Amino acid sequence: MVNSRTRKKTVMMQTETQILPDQATSTVRILVADDHEVMRLGMRNLLEGQSNWAVCAEASNGVEAVEKTAACQANVVILDITMPTMNGLEAARRISVSYPEIPIILFSLHLSDEMLHKLPVATIRGAVSKGEAGRDLVEAVETVLNGGTFFGGRKSFAGAAQNS
Repeated sequence: MVNSRTRKKTVMMQTETQILPDQATSTVRILVADDHEVMRLGMRNLLEGQSNWAVCAEASNGVEAVEKTAACQANVVILDITMPTMNGLEAARRISVSYPEIPIILFSLHLSDEMLHKLPVATIRGAVSKGEAGRDLVEAVETVLNGGTFFGGRKSFAGAAQNS
């Protein structure tokens, strides 16, 4: 039988294992930023269900996301658009200035075709509706890691025609 002391120790060991430097090259490191803790937890559970994927940091606002991107050596950043202190669009702009190689995926309830067409694709490589996260988030991360873009359930790769 597993008691709470054993469970806590196991969780601590798993967390420590994910941040060891020698495993950083084989693990996809993902930063998740959303002002709602339950959304971050849901994303963590979904993403860490993938082999060799780990949420290296969580942020509850854009300022934290910018600060933690370098600290956790993220390979991908997922940002909620509407957050306090600094919104996801401004955080994406700041992250892309310092780390243009890190793909950014926007995550929001408020995605519209009009908004998607106005996003700078070079800076923001994907967007996923919170309502479609179970279906699209893993695929969006895989797509941007492979050099493609993923907007509103539509993906494309360099050399292919952009879906509109």
